[in-house]
Amino acid sequence: MPAPYPDKQRQARRALSKLFASPGSVRIVHYSCEDLDNRDSGQSPRVTSIAVRRLDTGQTTSFSIHAVAEERSVLLGEIDAQYNGLEREMLDRFYQYVGRTADASFLHWNMRDAGFGFAALEHRTRVLGGTPGSIPEAQRFDLGRMLQDMYGNEYIENPKLERIAEKNNITMLNFVPGDQEPELFKQKQYVAMHRSTLRKVDIIADVAERAYRRTLKTNANWWVQRGGTFGYFVDWVTGNTKVGFAIGIAGLLVAILGIIFCLHH
Repeated sequence: MPAPYPDKQRQARRALSKLFASPGSVRIVHYSCEDLDNRDSGQSPRVTSIAVRRLDTGQTTSFSIHAVAEERSVLLGEIDAQYNGLEREMLDRFYQYVGRTADASFLHWNMRDAGFGFAALEHRTRVLGGTPGSIPEAQRFDLGRMLQDMYGNEYIENPKLERIAEKNNITMLNFVPGDQEPELFKQKQYVAMHRSTLRKVDIIADVAERAYRRTLKTNANWWVQRGGTFGYFVDWVTGNTKVGFAIGIAGLLVAILGIIFCLHH
């Protein structure tokens, strides 16, 4: 298994440590949407729900198409006919929340581009006539990328979020794999998609904490997890009091035996 680049590994661990040093200012975000593939119409995927979880307390704020519909006395079966208006209000509420947490850092899973990510949410808001808020690049942290930098690209099989949760025995209640969400959207199962989004921010939080505490189980071996370099081995030895002490004692004994050997010869 190829080892991660040492510099990237250090940077990822430092970034994660910095987030956990101020957990009250960290939000974990994820969202669900229409089919990302087969967009022959050229229209951007419609968003169904967004979940934002505080890293410190676990309190979650959510924005969903069915919740807005209920507040507007729109039945589930009638959402499709009014989807754009309901989606616009949902996205407006999300960006109002973002505006109230302007200094927050947002930890996410692969929300990197215009297909699925912050740019996609901004674009969808503009398409519907809204004005999206701004989350600066410096305040976005991709846990999926960070784990690759820490453990190597092959740290777990695909789909990575699902597999890493299973390997660490993290509950998958209400979890819906990404490739199954398009079918739920077609069936107008918005509540099920929302529950899955809520579960995914919980999983991301759990995985992040285990990675921070270095208890996360992956397919990466001990050597790979430490950069696969001799320098990292030396750093680990010198940074580990017990190991360093043991090696120091062993070295001292070898030196004493060497002296004794020399005196008798």
